[in-house]
Amino acid sequence: MRKLFASFVAAALLAGAVAVPAAAQSRGDQASAREEMKAGRNLPVREIERRVIPQMRGHDYLSFEYDGGNSAYRLKFMKEGLVVWVDVDARTARILRVSR
Repeated sequence: MRKLFASFVAAALLAGAVAVPAAAQSRGDQASAREEMKAGRNLPVREIERRVIPQMRGHDYLSFEYDGGNSAYRLKFMKEGLVVWVDVDARTARILRVSR
């Protein structure tokens, strides 16, 4: 049984089927956001929030995530019990997409 399990794990690793845990990915994105901001390529998240939150009247702001692959912030709002995601360009603070 152990040989079978070990073989499965080895095959999964070789095939790239083992995903990076979400917590590790999140830490990587946070570090990436900080590096991009320090280099002057991205706006600080507080500036993004300052520009976007007033545009979302009637919504409660909950949190944000950073997507390093797309250089975008995803702000999470709630209105009338529904979650609303707002994707924002990290360089310009331009709203890219609103998902309900």
